[in-house]
Amino acid sequence: MYLYNSLTRKIEEFKPLKPQEVNIYVCGLTVYDFAHIGNMRSYSNSDFLKRTLLYLGYKVNHVMNITDVGHLTGDDDSGEDKLEKQAKKTKKTVWEVAEFYTDFFLKTLKELNILLPDVLSKATDHIPEMVAFIKKLEEKGFTYETNEAVYFDVSKFKGYGKLSGQKLEEKLKGAREEVYVDPKKKHPADFALWFKRIGRFANHQMHWESPWGEGFPGWHIECSAMSMKYLGQTIDIHAGGVDHLAVHHEDEIAQSEALTGKQFVNYWFHNNFLLVENQKMSKSLGNFFTIEDTQKKGIDPLALRLLFLQTHYRSMMNFTWDSAKGSNEALNKLKEQVVMLRKQTDRTTLSQEKYKKIEEYRDRFIAAISNDLQTSAAVAIMWEMLKSNVPSPDKLDLLLEFDQVFGLKLAEVEEEKIPEDIVKLAEERQQMRVEKRYEETDRLRKEIESKGYTVEDTPEGFRIKRLK
Repeated sequence: MYLYNSLTRKIEEFKPLKPQEVNIYVCGLTVYDFAHIGNMRSYSNSDFLKRTLLYLGYKVNHVMNITDVGHLTGDDDSGEDKLEKQAKKTKKTVWEVAEFYTDFFLKTLKELNILLPDVLSKATDHIPEMVAFIKKLEEKGFTYETNEAVYFDVSKFKGYGKLSGQKLEEKLKGAREEVYVDPKKKHPADFALWFKRIGRFANHQMHWESPWGEGFPGWHIECSAMSMKYLGQTIDIHAGGVDHLAVHHEDEIAQSEALTGKQFVNYWFHNNFLLVENQKMSKSLGNFFTIEDTQKKGIDPLALRLLFLQTHYRSMMNFTWDSAKGSNEALNKLKEQVVMLRKQTDRTTLSQEKYKKIEEYRDRFIAAISNDLQTSAAVAIMWEMLKSNVPSPDKLDLLLEFDQVFGLKLAEVEEEKIPEDIVKLAEERQQMRVEKRYEETDRLRKEIESKGYTVEDTPEGFRIKRLK
């Protein structure tokens, strides 16, 4: 398998630390607001990666964090804690805010059939690990303390900037003057490992004891401490959004490699952004959509999965309602294919030509997903296979095999039982069509629709479907 590695900026052959076993850490959500479809594109792509590895025979150890403390509104340690800000806005405790949005996030993952991690680690459950991590960094001389916080000194880590390609001078130029900055902070790129419960954070609801006084952890330290606890000092794959590359992931590398002296991550897997109607998603523009918003418009969550499959994870994707509806129709066609293929169960002795064709489709599918997750090519191969002259039982086998990666739950598709009275009306309508009694045909169609069904005329006869 070959993957693009953000660290080396090229596609590389994937070689895990242990043969046929992969450790993956996925940056989870900061649970201060609803998970939106942009988040879900990212987690779906990580899921396609995980499912591909499983399909190719790897054992996958998957850890994902839940950030429920320490993520400020500014990635440069400026602003408020995002959960505290939402708690004030909603007049809830931060604990209530975190629980509510965590539940929504997990429900959304389930709706999209995203495989849950082996370990779902909440930051607030791992404060002792973070404190111990910071203490070791302090002992190694990588930190300094001010009245307000404990910082990581990026000037002490020679490899800082290797992921983003930015130099420290560029970080200095990018510093913002309009936001509050700790006056004792040495460099704009230095990042907080521990915030003290004083000044702007004097009333912070979440706080713990530490060698530096009461306070709470910075955002970046969380992922390093938790990933090392569950996956060891070097991870095979670290996945996350491209928006985290320049700061969050850069800081993870610095603190982790400063502590261990070892490479923190071998392969960085970054998802690109999702636009909505060619605009950045935001509540102010009214284009901030959750899974519930799409369901209200009749879009099956699995249709979103199918839609996400059709844009490469490293490419920016533009979401439109038309594309979502088209994907919904495509998913329904796939389900109909499953029902139809199940009825055609008679297996014939395969000719050498058809056996070869089956193997060719499988080989092409594997080649597509193994080439830096070319999922759109894999979907195209699936549709081509369904239109081929491969025998129906073998088509079904291949389709369900491909769906191990796609995750569209096609194996669970069942034929809907149409009520007998609807079937009789449809049969009567068909007879009226044969007799060219079109007024009667139209009347019966309307009667069927009034009962929640529709009839589609096909060359083979008619098909009854429930109205959405």
